[in-house]
Amino acid sequence: MINRYLEKTWVQYLCLALITGLLVYYFGWVFDFGYKFDWTVLYKEDPSYGQVLGDMLVTGLGLTISITLMSSAIALVLGILFGLGRLSQFKPVYYFCTCYVEFFRNTPLLVQLFFWYFALPMGLPEPVRDFLFSQNFEMLTATVGLGIYTSAFMAEVIRAGIQSIPKGLLEASYSSGLTPFQTLTKIVLPLAFRAIIPPLGSEFLNNMKNSSLAMVVGVAELCWSSQQIESLTFKGFEATSAATVIYLSLSLIIAGILTLVNWKLQIVPVKSRNLGHKIAHMLFWPIEAPFAFLSKMHRRFMRRRQEEFSLTSAQAARRAIFSAICKALSLLWKVAFIAALAALLIKAVLGLMTFNFQIIWENLGTMLWWRFPNGGPEEILWGLGGLSFSILMSVIAISVSFFIGLLVGIGRTSKNKLFLIPSTLYIELIRGNPLIMVIFWIYFFIPILTGQFMNVFWSATIALTIFTGAYLAEIVRSGIQNLPPGQFEAAVSTGLTYWQTMRKIILPQALKQMLPAIVGQFIAIFKDTSLAFVIGVLELTFVAQGLNNRLMIYPFEIYTTIAFLYFICCYLMSLVARRLERKLSTDTFRLQM
Repeated sequence: MINRYLEKTWVQYLCLALITGLLVYYFGWVFDFGYKFDWTVLYKEDPSYGQVLGDMLVTGLGLTISITLMSSAIALVLGILFGLGRLSQFKPVYYFCTCYVEFFRNTPLLVQLFFWYFALPMGLPEPVRDFLFSQNFEMLTATVGLGIYTSAFMAEVIRAGIQSIPKGLLEASYSSGLTPFQTLTKIVLPLAFRAIIPPLGSEFLNNMKNSSLAMVVGVAELCWSSQQIESLTFKGFEATSAATVIYLSLSLIIAGILTLVNWKLQIVPVKSRNLGHKIAHMLFWPIEAPFAFLSKMHRRFMRRRQEEFSLTSAQAARRAIFSAICKALSLLWKVAFIAALAALLIKAVLGLMTFNFQIIWENLGTMLWWRFPNGGPEEILWGLGGLSFSILMSVIAISVSFFIGLLVGIGRTSKNKLFLIPSTLYIELIRGNPLIMVIFWIYFFIPILTGQFMNVFWSATIALTIFTGAYLAEIVRSGIQNLPPGQFEAAVSTGLTYWQTMRKIILPQALKQMLPAIVGQFIAIFKDTSLAFVIGVLELTFVAQGLNNRLMIYPFEIYTTIAFLYFICCYLMSLVARRLERKLSTDTFRLQM
């Protein structure tokens, strides 16, 4: 009887409204937080400081947008170059681009920012260092560092998009007389960018959320501004709520723009275009029209030249000379690239030879396990810390979040609004905000509900679990929806219940497809353990920062070592992910340019 009523949509909405009302009543009037809410700190002038503190959020928002736009442009340019380099048949270029992508993908952004900010200036000549410090070095570090980090991910997206182009198109373009460059610019890249807009859009979105880490190098962006208001007024709930809403709004705006771009690039007949396609074409027309006009004039010019064109012997000789010059320049470029690469490798080796390896060796145990097992009685897990702490946090987070993601992902695919709406809200709210904001929420506001502070280790681990659960839920959803719907219908027709169908038929097949993505998410959450640094968890990055502050003159040794430790762990896991992907994939063709 109850199940039959719950199948009705209006009953589902009514139940959701009642549950929401009960929660609002309980937490708004019954439960005593012991916290006095004061939202006026965001829009009224503070008498102690003589300014409206909410203006700091507006200023921080401007810096967040600036960092996002500039770093996205850097990432896109570098991503295209290194993505194409990963397809090059010239092995030095291929290996150099592969090393670049693998290194920056498999080390945390926080570690890279610390390296650029603390270590790099120590290796530069003093005039260069003084010039950089006079040019807002914090903003420069955050923008360039974020752009380099994101470019490694964009390079892989672009490479995958180019390799998705059918081999026949490449052969047809060459047989029609197009040069490799013309094939790349006129056929491969336009088609590839249509295919990679969704994953590329995800990287733009991640880039915006990652801009919150600029606070660790002293940039007063949105996240930093919210924490500054909290430290001045002790109204962290109001400040963090405002920052959360702004981040979520930015995420929705970026997602909406990328959806419009996707609609604009879709090849759909005019009669079949929906309202979204029409809006996208109307909004992008002012941008598209000048390029379309120039392209039309270029085609007319080339057509006129072809009609009037006939090679004389002198013109043929000049063309042959030009072709020979191009080949010579190509050879010269390859030699110059090899020479530059060799010089870079020699300089890197010479730099490593100047390292004080005694310092690294003396502090390696500290970076690996802190003071375990000789920690004090007040320390958690007998003084465990460093890399071991990072691994432990990531294992706990991925283990627990797997079940959260499984349940929420199934709820996300359900037609019942009682499960669909809460699951969607959880996914969108968590995925729309940076992880550092989730950490702040757990660390600062769980004590409001419980009345006591939680250990920083468990605060960070819970935040990582909640954050990872939202991403795993989307992986589960996509895995389930990739299966043919006929399988579910066939299972139900044999008499199996919904949960029996999920447990015995749908999930076993979906998990097979989800394994590479789950391993990839494990790599991401292992790198994200470095963000526990912001609340003082003794993981690897926090330990390294403490060692750098104590030793003062060895930042290269410290940050290079922890980057190497992170890289080894992440790269080994990425090899497992690739092996699973190859084992589960039937497409083995590799396009080369």
